[in-house]
Amino acid sequence: MPRLRIYRLFISHAWRHHEEYDRLVDLLSRAPYFHWQNYSSPEHDPVVDPDTRVGKRILEQALRNQIRPVHCVLVLAGMYAAHSDWIQRELDLAREMGKPIIGVKPRGRERMPRVVADAADEIVGWRTDSILQAIRRWAR
Repeated sequence: MPRLRIYRLFISHAWRHHEEYDRLVDLLSRAPYFHWQNYSSPEHDPVVDPDTRVGKRILEQALRNQIRPVHCVLVLAGMYAAHSDWIQRELDLAREMGKPIIGVKPRGRERMPRVVADAADEIVGWRTDSILQAIRRWAR
């Protein structure tokens, strides 16, 4: 059997809304025949304090370093994304680096922030097969 590809992914999310992030990490980790590495910093392990000038500069560089090696960026498209300057910055960095962006609609939600809809190369629902197919389609 051929060796499976390991997908390098950055999952954009708001630290204050990490429940969806945790569920997506679990979904990807349980998916059969799918191997991936997580390049994002979860809420319980923030890189720096983003409320200071030095912290903002350090966080921006850390985000660049996290996004640079990934195959694609997944964005949890909860409505909080519309109010997050950092999620917008992550989307901007992904675009600057030519990284594909996949918007993932949270389970049971129809509305999505315009910032995510405008940036995403593809938008998928909260279904394992939809998410995996989009990753496989867009990963470079």
